[in-house]
Amino acid sequence: MSNADTSRRTFMTLAAATPAVLAMGGAASAQTTALPGAGRAAVVTGSSRGIGAATARRLARDGFAVTVNYLTNRDLAARVVADIEAAGGRAILQQADVADPAAVKALFDANDQAFGGVDVVVNNAGIMNVGPFAQMTDEAFDRMMATNVKGSFNVLREAAQRTRDGGRIISLASSIIKTPPPATGAYAATKSAQVLFSSVLAKELAGRNISVNAVAPGAVDTQLLRQHGEEALRGIPEQTPLGRLGLPDDIAGVIALLCSQDGAWVDAQTVFANGGLG
Repeated sequence: MSNADTSRRTFMTLAAATPAVLAMGGAASAQTTALPGAGRAAVVTGSSRGIGAATARRLARDGFAVTVNYLTNRDLAARVVADIEAAGGRAILQQADVADPAAVKALFDANDQAFGGVDVVVNNAGIMNVGPFAQMTDEAFDRMMATNVKGSFNVLREAAQRTRDGGRIISLASSIIKTPPPATGAYAATKSAQVLFSSVLAKELAGRNISVNAVAPGAVDTQLLRQHGEEALRGIPEQTPLGRLGLPDDIAGVIALLCSQDGAWVDAQTVFANGGLG
């Protein structure tokens, strides 16, 4: 038999098998595209307000049981839990300072006790202290490093040990890391850490089908931004191709996408969600 005849016969054999192969692929696809939140749980740090609260509500709407974390704003966090439960979801409240390793362990323990494990971790808790290098106080610098860098490390360390195979770990960076303006050096450094943490952790968790990414919001209309006064907001909409400040729900939607089956192939990336700014 000639090589041409052999190749033709091989092609015909593969062609005949294609419907069965496609059917198998379809069955596998149906299994992996089931509602990702069904029977699963998420821990969202810093979720009493802003992006964290919007993310907790969105993940609950997508079917996840959610552990809502707060530092001092218990009433606001309780309102998030109440909103989730009123919509038919499940949620618990857990106070924790992410800068305290023992408190972070207790946060994950509470989630595991309530929901049996964790599938999504949104590492969101953070503070924003800005000022020129010459004027930044030790107290402001140390507190921001403790919360944004050490706190993220504490959360990601627990997430690395506890997130179930097939899960998602997402840290909140900031679009400010692209072109940080004056007075943001220390803050931008803490947000750059989220990108590096995510990139390395994704490699460390290889083989467990856990994706690890960072989301870098632009200027989002939250108390974190407004605490610096209206001057901090001036001119931003005009500089943004989409012509407005972001909303917490805009960022929650990006996080939800990464937590869905549609986001399953995104790993070790930084997703800039900023309306085209920068």
